[in-house]
Amino acid sequence: MFELSADHEEFRALVREFAEAEIEPRVAQWDRDSHFPVELIPKLGELGLFGLTVPEEYGGTRKAAGSGAHAGESGGDFTMLCVAIEELGRVDQALGITLEAGVGLGINPILTFGSDEQKARWLPDLAAGRTLAGFGLTEPDAGSDAGGTRTKATLSDGHWTVNGAKSFITNSGSEITSVVTVTARTGTREDGSAEISAIMIPSGTTGFTVAPPYHKLGWHISDTHGLSFEDCRVPEANLLGRRGKGFAQFLATLDDGRIAIAALATGCVQRMLEEATAYSKARLAFGKPIATYQGVSFQVADLAVMAQACRLLTYQAAWLKDEFDAGRRTMAEVKQAASIAKLYTSEAAVSATRIATQVFGGNGFMEEYPVARFYRDAKILEIGEGTSEVQRMLIARGLGLPS
Repeated sequence: MFELSADHEEFRALVREFAEAEIEPRVAQWDRDSHFPVELIPKLGELGLFGLTVPEEYGGTRKAAGSGAHAGESGGDFTMLCVAIEELGRVDQALGITLEAGVGLGINPILTFGSDEQKARWLPDLAAGRTLAGFGLTEPDAGSDAGGTRTKATLSDGHWTVNGAKSFITNSGSEITSVVTVTARTGTREDGSAEISAIMIPSGTTGFTVAPPYHKLGWHISDTHGLSFEDCRVPEANLLGRRGKGFAQFLATLDDGRIAIAALATGCVQRMLEEATAYSKARLAFGKPIATYQGVSFQVADLAVMAQACRLLTYQAAWLKDEFDAGRRTMAEVKQAASIAKLYTSEAAVSATRIATQVFGGNGFMEEYPVARFYRDAKILEIGEGTSEVQRMLIARGLGLPS
């Protein structure tokens, strides 16, 4: 039977203790105020959460290859990151996505594709939670069709000049956001398709404008903005990775992100199971706890099945990712497991919040109960990091079905 290591479970207990002590008492008010608690980010950094995938030489906790450490025994690994995201997501989904995006979309592209100079400049502060980074992919007219990117960057006199706009970018406008990596058209290939590259734009760069925060259905605590670039000039050295490889880079970034979103969804389902179980035992109807009625108990039982399935799919995918990093699995295995985990868990989260809200009855419609907040937060899980429709397409492709 697949199970997490003792180190992973010890780490889970540490993150849960922090989340219940530092986040749970304040999260409802933060949600009502749409307040991004920037003061919490360094505390998450002190726990080592932002540095789990970052090597020690850049301020993270991941051991160098050949150090004698195996995944989960010491330092960080991708599975530990998923544990942290699940536990934060169990208390609040918006703070879970703050960590997921901060690492998966902010840190990991720099870590994976950045030069030694870029890593040394940006990673230490990001790993410590002193700063945040974003990743600008989605545009007003380019979401699932990311190849339709219209943001352009032209190279002249040793500088990139960027013009365009990005939408729905997490961690992009806070007072501690240091840099946003954006995809942009940097030319045209021989076959006529767009050449897409990734360019790092530091906060405060002239011509880089952050729009006011979105008024969202859920994830009220998350820092989410639209971005615009008007003759925004940055040095040629701000190119992340190789020119023309931005499309491949973002695809690789999303593969990891899908597993992390599955961990976030798992935290949501787990919380709904806990809330529905406790409420159904305490709430009386016709003189008995509503849990005594099969109409309720069967729904709670379904939540238990969802939580178990979500956790197994998520951590199998995370384990495969760590095994791939160690050279023992293929990327094809990781991609398929990531899409399966993301698809199932995100749709399970939407169903789980609906079921839990139904168990709570009228109280489930009241904001004083956390199920209402989780109900609002869950829907985006089926959309971000690749929609459910995209996941089904990728899974079918992984099975070798004709496209």
